[in-house]
Amino acid sequence: MAQMWISMGPQHPMTHGLWTLRVLVDGETIVEARPEMGYLHRGVEKIGERRRYFMNTTLADRLCYGSSMTWTYAYVKAVEELMEVEVPQRAEYIRVVMLELQRLASHLMWQAAFLPDLGLLTGLLYSMREREYCLRLMESLTGNRLLYNYMTIGGVRREMPAGWTENCEQSLRHIEVKLKEYEQFYDDSTIFRMRTQGVGFVPRAPGLNWGLTGPNIRGSGSNFDIRSHDPYSIYPELDFEPQVEKDGDCYARHLVRMREMYQSIYLIRHCLDKMPQGPIQADNVPLRADGEAFRRTEDSRGEALMYLVGDGSQRPYRWKIRSPMFVTVSAANHYLRGYKVADVPAIMGSMDMCIGETDK
Repeated sequence: MAQMWISMGPQHPMTHGLWTLRVLVDGETIVEARPEMGYLHRGVEKIGERRRYFMNTTLADRLCYGSSMTWTYAYVKAVEELMEVEVPQRAEYIRVVMLELQRLASHLMWQAAFLPDLGLLTGLLYSMREREYCLRLMESLTGNRLLYNYMTIGGVRREMPAGWTENCEQSLRHIEVKLKEYEQFYDDSTIFRMRTQGVGFVPRAPGLNWGLTGPNIRGSGSNFDIRSHDPYSIYPELDFEPQVEKDGDCYARHLVRMREMYQSIYLIRHCLDKMPQGPIQADNVPLRADGEAFRRTEDSRGEALMYLVGDGSQRPYRWKIRSPMFVTVSAANHYLRGYKVADVPAIMGSMDMCIGETDK
């Protein structure tokens, strides 16, 4: 049978954003896959080099609308290292609460986008319903929705309002109950298991060589989470273990994210219980910086890197962003070959695509 190229994107619903995946098929079997980026390129790094340090938090927010808080945190953390700013302890606790709320919302957003690709439209409605609880909490604290601009160089922008902690606990209890319903819903779904188990296998060692990080490689047995192996902020004070599965297929990656949602709930509660009193913003944050700073954090999708070079001015001389999804998408040829065309939505959906951060 003659081979032919099929273009999946940039309008294909599987892409979850503007990018193209061209697959060479022999019948229904994928022989080669070529991801093509560039449809959404915005030049964030170069724009940021023309703006002052404190103005770039809004750019970092927009790297990924599903996980904006984690990207802004990575940026301000790198700037704080460059400027040698010491952040108050209370501000760091509030930051981690927001980071884990954002991780919870991001995983729910992934679930809401992934399940309809497999024929489970109900999963979209369920996951978006619970994600709304997270968004309302973040909105009530930050005053914004989706793009929060809450993290600042030296701390956070606003103090927790009265009653926020109680509302947060009520929301977490609700989400926890619903997550247990989700588990039963998926485990009882023959369609879900058929589309995910044994599909999209990523071997551990090659996956690490390809550069996969986060839940996508922890689903292949790699026990690596930057929050615990290269800890930052107050994570060293929190007791938790990375969530790992060994099967390396789409179902394993699903299980890792499900367990990370429970883990985020636990970490939020832990932070709220230990929340110290004090200021939420550092004193005397400088406007200028000189030298180099490098910071990596555990984004919802993997290892996010920020590299900054200061030349003594109020603007970064160089700003380099490393997106975990750019590496994951680039490796698509390795983990798609040998599967059927119908498996592409399940495999790529299980990787948790976010083209905003990928095609920055």
